[in-house]
Amino acid sequence: MIYLDNNATTMVDKRVLKIMLPYFTDRFNNPHSQITLHNQGIIRNVEKARLEISKLIGAEKDEIIFTSGATEANNLAIKGMLSKTLRGKNHFITLNTEHKCVLEALRKLQLNNCKISVLSVKKDGIIDLDLFKETITNKTVLVSVMMANNETGVIQPINKIARICKEKNILFHTDAAQAVGKIKIDVKKMNIDLMSISAHKFYGPKGIGALFLRRKPRVRIDSLIDGGGQEMNLRSGTLPVPLCIGFGEAARIARKDLLKDYKKTKSLRDYFLKTIKNRIKGITINGSMKNRLPGNINLSIPGIKSINLISKLKETVLSAGSACTSSNIEQSYVLEGMKIKKEKIESSLRVGIGKFNNRKEINLAIKELEVIVHKMRNI
Repeated sequence: MIYLDNNATTMVDKRVLKIMLPYFTDRFNNPHSQITLHNQGIIRNVEKARLEISKLIGAEKDEIIFTSGATEANNLAIKGMLSKTLRGKNHFITLNTEHKCVLEALRKLQLNNCKISVLSVKKDGIIDLDLFKETITNKTVLVSVMMANNETGVIQPINKIARICKEKNILFHTDAAQAVGKIKIDVKKMNIDLMSISAHKFYGPKGIGALFLRRKPRVRIDSLIDGGGQEMNLRSGTLPVPLCIGFGEAARIARKDLLKDYKKTKSLRDYFLKTIKNRIKGITINGSMKNRLPGNINLSIPGIKSINLISKLKETVLSAGSACTSSNIEQSYVLEGMKIKKEKIESSLRVGIGKFNNRKEINLAIKELEVIVHKMRNI
């Protein structure tokens, strides 16, 4: 398998897996049970993992709330605002290219008399800042804009958006599932109030994520899951210790290797793009190339339906859009939101290059794509 779908999920780094394994067997204690000699080490290591995650994004340890993933973190950040809306501020702003879980969570708030503004992005997938400023009202409570898009890899100008929010005394949330561990992030310098993270997007395990929740000045939200009061009374439930430990190790590795991995994936991506454009005529890129994740390419091959192409690939794994909506074979709402023509959307492919890929794999993938595209075009 030549795996080029690293925006959907990544392989668990072997170093991450190694550190997780003892917590499934030898060190399986419940971290919330009575404090015993055996539990103390487990609790310390969970907190050490929390610290590593905070260091990766420039936060404090107590600002990290463990969740089951970025989807839950997004829901907690958005639906957790409900009590604030009862006091008058009930307007939310987002983009039409956001992850489904953000858009759906906001739609649920509409049932509670909240007003939602879903702004159209420009053709390159980036927010129109003038339109954004015009949309803000004195009732705007939260702005939620994804840091890097899961389909196109386009990076939004988070610094500028957050600065505007701060000036207007509006809370700012960003879904950074695709960005954390791939580009440098400092939540304090970037004026981020809430941020969602997912471990499996940067070589950690599936089923674990986090919400960064700023403490100074404190951001208060309501819990979605009530019970024993774990995670600072914001997310009750027994912590999955092995996943927390793996998440922390993935964060430690990502912080240490961030620049090296960035350069490698960007180099492989640029090589892929240059080579495939020479081999297959007419390829176009969807979204800004200037503001994009280092390992992402979203391209269209004219005259080819991507669903048909993917079904014919024997060795190479890539996708026709978001993994989160792939069970429904429908036109990409992200590309549609960028006003890309229907035929280009139907021929779009998402290529996600990761740190474990190499040039040999890239060449083999290009060769397979070239052969199948030529066959399909001849037919």
